[in-house]
Amino acid sequence: MSAKDDGFKDFILDQLADLHGVTARAMFGGYGLYQRTTFFGIIHKDRLYFKVTAGTTARYKKHGMKPFRPNAKQTLKSFYEVPVDVLEDAEILTQWAIEAVER
Repeated sequence: MSAKDDGFKDFILDQLADLHGVTARAMFGGYGLYQRTTFFGIIHKDRLYFKVTAGTTARYKKHGMKPFRPNAKQTLKSFYEVPVDVLEDAEILTQWAIEAVER
């Protein structure tokens, strides 16, 4: 992982500061996001993905977002990329994170 990846991770953790108990653990060549013991997000190649449900997937697709694809042979449809406009708004990002945690 590069310092750039760490900078993005730090930015995401700062944006999610109101969601208590959020940590990032190295995994998949990126980071897994946890709220206490609940795994709800992935940071990979300077992109953020949240866990989705049947009820939340449509919102991600409406923004043109795609599922997490760590390589050409693997796609995890239970995680979708978070749109940039959501990343930049800490309040909305925290709400989306809460929905990912509570799925």
